[in-house]
Amino acid sequence: MAVPSPSPLPSPTLIQLAPKHVGACLELDRAALGGIWSLAQWQRELEEEARPGLGLRQGQELLAMACGWLVVDELHITLVAVAPGHRRRGLGRRILEELMQVGLRSGASRATLEVAAGNGPGTGLYEALGFRTAGIRHGYYRSGEDALIQWVNLKR
Repeated sequence: MAVPSPSPLPSPTLIQLAPKHVGACLELDRAALGGIWSLAQWQRELEEEARPGLGLRQGQELLAMACGWLVVDELHITLVAVAPGHRRRGLGRRILEELMQVGLRSGASRATLEVAAGNGPGTGLYEALGFRTAGIRHGYYRSGEDALIQWVNLKR
């Protein structure tokens, strides 16, 4: 039996993540991903220009975020997170598409990311956006789970 999608929200506002958002980013990271980055890592992420980060906000609540690193002509997507209570509303897709556009405008021709092999929703989203698995990092995550290395051409 299919689980119904939550009702749609009014369209959240797209924001450029900045050092002033560190608390909201840390909170969403903990809620959505179990806290993969420390406060110091978030501070560095939000301060460096070569690390674009975007968020979707409703009021003062950060609902989704995506971050990456621009390395020459590649966008390495380091994080995609959606607040648990706001999943299945297209927010992950929207924030990731926006980040990919930032990469393209910044000169990236391809994007890459790692996703847990057992993360069905994540792999489904990435596949829908054209990502393809190019390799595996065995035991990549703290849990020991493998990561799929995925790539997509941004210039389609």
